Amino acid sequence: MSSEQPADEQQRLQAGSTPRPRDDVAFEDVTDSSFVYEFGGPVGAASMIVGFPLLMAYQFLCVYDSGGRFLLPDGVGDVVPWAGRMGARYWEIAAPTWAGARIYLRFTFFMVALAYVCPGPVMHGYKLPSLGGQRLAYHCNALWSWWVVQAAALALHFSGLFRLTQVIDNLGPIMTVAMLWSFFLASAVYAVTAARGEKHRASGNVVYDFFMGVCLNPRIGSLDLKLFTELRVPWPVLFFISLSCAFKQYEQLGYVTPESAFMVLAHWLYANACQKGEECVITSWDIFYELESWYLLFWNLAGVPFSYCYTSIYLLKNGPMGFGAAWCVLCYALLLVGYFFWDTGNSQRNRFRMFWNNTLIKRNAFPQLPMSFIHNAKFLQTRHGNKLLIDGWYAYARKPHYTADLAMALSWGLIAGFGSFFPYFYLTFFLVVLVHRVGRDDARCARKYGADWDEYMRVVPWKFIPYIY
Repeated sequence: MSSEQPADEQQRLQAGSTPRPRDDVAFEDVTDSSFVYEFGGPVGAASMIVGFPLLMAYQFLCVYDSGGRFLLPDGVGDVVPWAGRMGARYWEIAAPTWAGARIYLRFTFFMVALAYVCPGPVMHGYKLPSLGGQRLAYHCNALWSWWVVQAAALALHFSGLFRLTQVIDNLGPIMTVAMLWSFFLASAVYAVTAARGEKHRASGNVVYDFFMGVCLNPRIGSLDLKLFTELRVPWPVLFFISLSCAFKQYEQLGYVTPESAFMVLAHWLYANACQKGEECVITSWDIFYELESWYLLFWNLAGVPFSYCYTSIYLLKNGPMGFGAAWCVLCYALLLVGYFFWDTGNSQRNRFRMFWNNTLIKRNAFPQLPMSFIHNAKFLQTRHGNKLLIDGWYAYARKPHYTADLAMALSWGLIAGFGSFFPYFYLTFFLVVLVHRVGRDDARCARKYGADWDEYMRVVPWKFIPYIY
């Protein structure tokens, strides 16, 4: 273990000079050429490609059209007629329209344009085995893009050129366009990668490879498609859906309820954190290792914004909820405490990596929270060459940022009460995903670090909550 940071690193941080990545760090990925079927193999992949859009369509009808009630057939004999009725109703209120396409695609391409022109630091990712140890450069200007698009949206709304209430009014068509757009992009990425003969970790099964992806670093000039679709579309769109619900509620009631204001704050905090910490995300597992796939594109472009918004829609359709001040204060407190530990936890682990990779920079993005960076952090040195953080929140649990994320997800449900399952869909889905992901992470790290991983789990034995789990 070590707790000493090199003196030249400390001087560089104080001076705020432009970082140059170290060349003596270990290759991060020793399993780049390995292959195992995941998610149930080709059958599981095909099931999810079909099932996820159907699930989103069903839940949309339950929340948007029925106020959060489950829509079920009257009996076994009614299953087929019920499915027909559901399909007809969905097509009636959510079929793709030119209005929906204009709203979604104009926003997307505006964000693309901002990605090319907004100022921001150029950062470098890990050394990639697939590129012979080269590093990719990332133009980290998501924060500027985020503030510009907020200013533009509010200017359009208050000038009357585009009322943000049009988002919730056209939510069904916008969602369908987003799903179709994700299928198109996934198909294009797959086809171009295959045509170039640049497939990574391909199984040979077309359905499975389409689902899991075959392209590691899709780029259009300086635009990294994976980083763009993970940060700059899903979370801003989610925020604008909640903001649209709040504006719509104001039109209907003459005021915005504390519950709806809560969701605007919650989604703004999450979206803002993703943009202000963009330079930290380039060292994440999704960007470094995961392939650009149908499941990443579909979930980022359609799943995240249009299924994590159920609480906001539910509050609009069923509000005002009339909860007492104590309940609202409890929910706001849980949200803000969870956010503090989530933001600082992610910052601690990512900036620790960046520090030792010599890519750490100081940014004054709002909000700046204490304990976001640990000076003289303790770590476990592995034989592989990597350092495992065992300081800050990571002295108490291996995944404290996930615990905080789940706390925020719980608050998103509690603010709507207990009248419907759908405000808790995000919490439920996220919990399942995290359990699966932590299992994948542990198995990968056990292969990668061997006995060092056993020692790490001895030093930090708890996954999520100290002394509990």
